[in-house]
Amino acid sequence: MSDRENDFSQGIIPGNIMKLALPMTAAQLVNVLYSVVDRIYLGHLPDSDHLALTGIGVAMPIITILMGFANLCGTGGAPLCSISRGEGDDGEAERILGNSFTLLLILGVLSTAFFLVFKRPILYLFGASDATFPYADGYMTIYLCGTLFVMISLGMNPFINAQGFGRTGMMTVLLGAAANIVLDPILIFGFHMGVQGAALATIVSQGLSAVWVLAFLVGKKAILRLKLPCLRLEIGRVKRIVALGLSGFFVNLTNSLVQVVCNATLQAYGGDPYVGVMTIINSLREVFIMPVHGLTNGSQPVEGYNYGARKYQRVRESIRFSVGITVVYSALFWAVAMAFPGLLIRIFNDSPDIIAIGVPALRIYFGMFLFMSLQLAGQGVFTGLGRSKQAVFFSLLRKAIINAPLTVLLPLWGMGTTGVFVAEAVSQLVGGLACFITMYFTVYRPLGRLADGEPPEG
Repeated sequence: MSDRENDFSQGIIPGNIMKLALPMTAAQLVNVLYSVVDRIYLGHLPDSDHLALTGIGVAMPIITILMGFANLCGTGGAPLCSISRGEGDDGEAERILGNSFTLLLILGVLSTAFFLVFKRPILYLFGASDATFPYADGYMTIYLCGTLFVMISLGMNPFINAQGFGRTGMMTVLLGAAANIVLDPILIFGFHMGVQGAALATIVSQGLSAVWVLAFLVGKKAILRLKLPCLRLEIGRVKRIVALGLSGFFVNLTNSLVQVVCNATLQAYGGDPYVGVMTIINSLREVFIMPVHGLTNGSQPVEGYNYGARKYQRVRESIRFSVGITVVYSALFWAVAMAFPGLLIRIFNDSPDIIAIGVPALRIYFGMFLFMSLQLAGQGVFTGLGRSKQAVFFSLLRKAIINAPLTVLLPLWGMGTTGVFVAEAVSQLVGGLACFITMYFTVYRPLGRLADGEPPEG
């Protein structure tokens, strides 16, 4: 029954997408609360000024890398599951699910051990000062102990959504976020644990989410289940998962790279207050970009299923719908960011120095946000259809090839700290246009020619 209900080759495309996208968007927004609520509380922590918030900002590149490993398995395996389902091969889809889970566990253990051993030199490399290191170290030591919880909840939840159970996937995030919101003030202020309390609240909450995900994927309601024989790694299948998942991984890896370069450059040219401002801006970006992620992630199972079923006209309709909604939403957010930058910054910290630095920085940083959303939409299409090479290339282009070098060069050319924020705006414009135009000419238009040969529906 569930399989027939989640047959994306039937029904209207907007309905199929929104059935997944709405709960996934809500889940993505709530998921951001794991880190953003921490930063809001820590930004107002007594006697720390902006140092606790800045310390968390220094630790964020490590967290971003860990999430990248989760994306490697989730965004690599889930679209392949959708394509296999569309082809009618549920057995292969379950083997992809099992291999993705095993790979996730291996990467989780290895990355935890690596960062626990080398966290001190890494945190200083990532922009910590003697004043902010104790906050960054305190947070990361506890957070790393719960890495597997984080990776399971983030990396396996896409396999629930790929089967069409958007509400169940939403509950994965809502369960953890509700626990995090409750635990944060208790541990941070009630037990006077500060940054350690924020980290503990996060890993306990993610642990609850991980249990929920695993309970569903081994339960009777799932179409595709985690089964012991499917956990054994098969090299060809792992290569396909990794090849496609590198797109999501490089998104996180290049985000981490840019965070490191930004923090180090801002520390050199402006000091801790500028690193604090970047932490606030990154937090706002995470919140406001999540609906775009939710929409593109909601579109991918529909696109992949119909692509596997050779329903090319429905794939094109899915692309048009998701891009249109993305553009409208992004324009609305851009208007809010340009009109009320001070109000947005005060959510995290109301220091006059932070406000004075943050308002012009925020306006520059988000000046080309609309074009960045076009990149996410285009890259989501590449990933949903299994086009791993294009997805990986555009993941690298904007951040590693454009943004990171400009972040170093523009301050050297006399722009100082302003150059760091200008570099982001330039990368949004160039990277976004390049990705979207390429998607249009290499995917959307060729699908139109294939669609001309389709028999009419019904």
